[in-house]
Order: sequence, then C-alpha cells, then structure tokens
Amino acid sequence: MSIEALVLGKLHQRAEERTSKAGRSFIVAKVRAAAGDADSLFVNVIAFSESACAALLALDAGDSVALAGTLKPGAWTDREGNARPSVDLVAAQVMTQYGLKKKRDAAQASERQPESARRQQPAGDDFGADDDAWLNGGRA
Repeated sequence: MSIEALVLGKLHQRAEERTSKAGRSFIVAKVRAAAGDADSLFVNVIAFSESACAALLALDAGDSVALAGTLKPGAWTDREGNARPSVDLVAAQVMTQYGLKKKRDAAQASERQPESARRQQPAGDDFGADDDAWLNGGRA
C-alpha cells in the first residue's frame, strides 16, 4: 500500500548520494517529522528526480523541508520485541526555505518592473516544473 503524501519536517542529517547497481544515482535522507504531542517520526526518503536530488543535497542537518511523494507505511521490531512504525517516502518534489525565498524574490522583482517590461518576458520561469507543480497542489 502506498499513499500520496506531503511530509513536513527537518532534515536529521545531510542527505547522501548513492548509485544503484545499474549506475543510476539517487539521494537518500532521513527527515524527522512531528507526529503529534511532542512525538516525532523518522521518515526514510529516497529521491530520483534531478530537481528533488539537488534540493536535498543543498540542505544541512536541521534545515526545514517539505516533501511531496509516495509514502509507504511499515513496521519493524526493536531489540525488546516492540513493534515500531517505519515510513518510507519516494520524494517527487522537494520544497525548501531557500527555494521558496528564491521564488518570492523573483515574484517581487517582477512586480517592481513596469507593465511593458512584464509583457515582454516569456511565460514560465527558471525554477522548474517540479516546483510549480508542488506549489499548485500537484497540477503543473
């Protein structure tokens, strides 16, 4: 079973780049997400898209992050025999405070331009369809 999800949290430690046996690179990370009443849950994250990988690699431990993707809940057993939850997320989109600031700065700069200059600019932006889809609730 998998669930489309949005996970908000803080990067537990720096993301790591790895390479599959087939030679494809990907990124793994661990995010600490609030689980209510001061509890937290670690989410194991894997990213394959270029934009998601780049965003995760740009973060340091403790940085805030929002991830959209496919979530797979599971369980594991600790040394005492207690069942513990596990959560794995294949991240399709990653939004960070840095990406959001970049978008806001660009929007503010555009608003300061005269109307004639705004009409001459091509549609779209430099930030990529993944960011736009994430900001628009998954609609590109």
